[in-house]
Amino acid sequence: MLDKSMPKKIIAAGVGALLLTVPASAEVTGETAYIFNTLLFLIGGFLVMWMAAGFAMLEAGLVRSKNVADICVKNVALYALASIMWMLMGYNLMYSGVDGGYAGAFFSLWNPDDAAALAEGAAHDPAGYAAGSDFFFQMVFVATTASIVSGTVAERIKLFPFLIFTAVLAGLIYPIQGAWKWGGGWLDAAGFADFAGSTLVHSTGGWAALVGAIILGPRLGRYTKEGKVRPMPGSSLPLATLGTFILWFGWFGFNGASQLALGTAADSIAISNIFVNTNMAAAGGAFAAAIVTKLVYKKVDLSMVLNGALAGLVSITAGPDTPLPYQATIIGAVGGVLVVFAVPFFDKLKIDDVVGAVSVHLVCGIWGTMAVPFTYADASFGTQALGVAAIGAFVIVTSAITWFALKFTLGIRLSDEEEELGSDLAELGLEAYPEFGRGSQKLSA
Repeated sequence: MLDKSMPKKIIAAGVGALLLTVPASAEVTGETAYIFNTLLFLIGGFLVMWMAAGFAMLEAGLVRSKNVADICVKNVALYALASIMWMLMGYNLMYSGVDGGYAGAFFSLWNPDDAAALAEGAAHDPAGYAAGSDFFFQMVFVATTASIVSGTVAERIKLFPFLIFTAVLAGLIYPIQGAWKWGGGWLDAAGFADFAGSTLVHSTGGWAALVGAIILGPRLGRYTKEGKVRPMPGSSLPLATLGTFILWFGWFGFNGASQLALGTAADSIAISNIFVNTNMAAAGGAFAAAIVTKLVYKKVDLSMVLNGALAGLVSITAGPDTPLPYQATIIGAVGGVLVVFAVPFFDKLKIDDVVGAVSVHLVCGIWGTMAVPFTYADASFGTQALGVAAIGAFVIVTSAITWFALKFTLGIRLSDEEEELGSDLAELGLEAYPEFGRGSQKLSA
């Protein structure tokens, strides 16, 4: 009778024989490591690019229906504009010739330079990668920074002044402060640690958003004369939930690919641990937010749970490579608790943040940065505080100058009538949900 397991036995024997011919200490060639490193950047890059969709859906779900199309336009346009500014000047400003200083090359167009890698017979550096893969991976980070701002100032800011601010943020503000650490600048020399950007990306976006919200002012009717907060529910919590899961998914590229190499077994192990810690921090943040809102408000607040997951992700981003999984869960859980109390705190100050981005990205970005020394022996609390303060001061000043310049020239805020109508009709002349909106009411009338 035919033994059905025979083909499997033959294959297993063949594989075993093949493995015996491979030296146990075999290492990949420089060219192979170069290819793996490049692939890591590209995969990480398109995962982070997908986060742009997550921000768009999260914000679309948390703004009111009359502003959904406008926030979608802002998210698409800011990604495109940030990409262009990164090519025109941002990349070289952040990475070219910083050498322990404060900035790289101003107004310098980026071009790929892979001549050495393509030269016939050239030896590939095992730590190397294609120039375009690095450019792409770094580019999607600046777009993430700009996306943080859009949610905070939603529902009352004009489209084109917002895009001008995005251009300044992507072309000047973000790359200059980024050069201080990731470009090999003075903060890097001082020993400041920020693995994937709790401060360089998230706090930077949070500071810019906070300054914008203060200068712009709250939405009409958001706060009563007595100082109470008037609820303004978003258009779709399921959409916001989808956006959160997309961001959670994309964050594996955000943190994992920040290892910057995949040419050795050690790199593979590190990336795997980063994935685990990233996931556990998000889980800790979401669960902690659910528990705290139940205890404080007697009900579980879905929007807080979503922001709790994001708070956990932001909190672990500065140091996802060193904690054990339970430590990452705790770091994320602290972020989830912080965001529950930060949102009403800013409301008490009458700082209107539509999606809670300042609480998530600024507050938890600072916490995550300051938490690094708990699990990373080479980091110090003093140096971490120095980096947080220096970058915060720089972003506050430069953002304020830009916001005020726009306010006193073009104007940054919709008129009261336009805000009441909704930015969809006021800015775009269309509605995201026309069958339920004012357009359908006019037709029925």
